[in-house]
Parts: sequence; structure tokens; C-alpha cells
Amino acid sequence: MRETERGESVRTRIRAGDREAFAELYDQHARAVYNHALRLTGDWSEAEEAMSETFLAAWRTRETVAPEGGSLKPWLLGIATHKARNANRGLRRRLAFLARSPAPPPVEDFADETAGRIDDARRLAVVHRALSQLRRQDREVLALCVASGLDYQQAAQALGVPVGTVRSRLSRARARLARLSSEHPQHPEQRAELPDRRGEVEGEAAFAAMFLQEETP
Repeated sequence: MRETERGESVRTRIRAGDREAFAELYDQHARAVYNHALRLTGDWSEAEEAMSETFLAAWRTRETVAPEGGSLKPWLLGIATHKARNANRGLRRRLAFLARSPAPPPVEDFADETAGRIDDARRLAVVHRALSQLRRQDREVLALCVASGLDYQQAAQALGVPVGTVRSRLSRARARLARLSSEHPQHPEQRAELPDRRGEVEGEAAFAAMFLQEETP
């Protein structure tokens, strides 16, 4: 069976409320949805929540899926983009509240047990910091087209915008990252660790360069 035919079959089953088909859809795309949300939110818990809300919204709105078409990944990533956007708004409100609150009491040091998590969090912070220097619309297009591998048409479908808008936003995002990469060229000895703010800037430049080297269909 051709990919288009398989896509149409899945769409028909999803529209009909076939729970087994929806479970297959989840298994196939949950990781991609989570990763997309993580890139946009920069927070693991927010990404998990956005992923859960994405599939809940997908199930509730399944009848809106067009009966014909290919993969439902663009549809899911479009929902995830909106959920991540809402999560970022909520996070900003919570951070503002915490900034006005007294500092919490010190807790026991678990450095030996959490060293790996700290490194992961540092790398995630570098990625999110670099993306945060882009306009929200440009950041979303970059995450969809480069990181998630959608083509222009699929990204346009996910965001509900014209293909030309996707192209212009992606071009603008790459131009911004090119400036970041040229302003802060990375030193080879700083690739493994980011011990201070300068290291974080170097890491941002490396991240920018990675996106600039990617090809978009």
C-alpha cells in the first residue's frame, strides 16, 4: 500500500474514533511531539504536559481531520506548537510570581546523583537560549522545518499559514542564527563543557551553526 493510501486509511480510522488507530498514532509520533515541545519550552515537565495536552486535543478534535492526505504528523505538531506557546505563557507567569516570593530554604545536596541531569539541563538551556533570541514565529518554523523535518507545505499546514510565510520566517531565523554564529565563533576546546557564561555563548553559537548546516526540503 502506498504511503498516501496508508495515510488516508489512518485518517479515516481516526475520524471514526478508532481507539486502536489513535494508539498507533501516539506510538508513532509521541516522541516527535515531545521533542518539538521541549525545543520550544526548554523545560521537560512543560514538554510532557504539552505532549499530553496535544494528544488529548487531537482526540477531541479528530473529526476535523481532513479525510484525505498524508501523515498526521504536521497536524499533531501544529497542535503541539500552540500548547507549547501556552506553556511558555504560564511559565512566565510562575517565574514572575517566584521573583516576588521569598527565597526557599536550602535543601540537601544531591550533586553526585544528579550530575548527569545537571549536564542535560545545561545543554537544554543552551538550546533554548539560542532559540529564545528569535521571534516566536520564526522559532516555531525553525523547530518544525529543521528539527522536526517537515517540509514547507507541512509546516504551513501545521501553523495554518501560507507556504510563503514559512519560507520567509525560516530565512529570517537562519539569518539571525548566522549572525549569532559569526559573533561568537566556537573554540574546539569548549565544545564538551560550558563552565561559565562565555562557554554558554560559545555553545549557543555552535547550536546556531548546526541549524545553519541543515537542509530543508
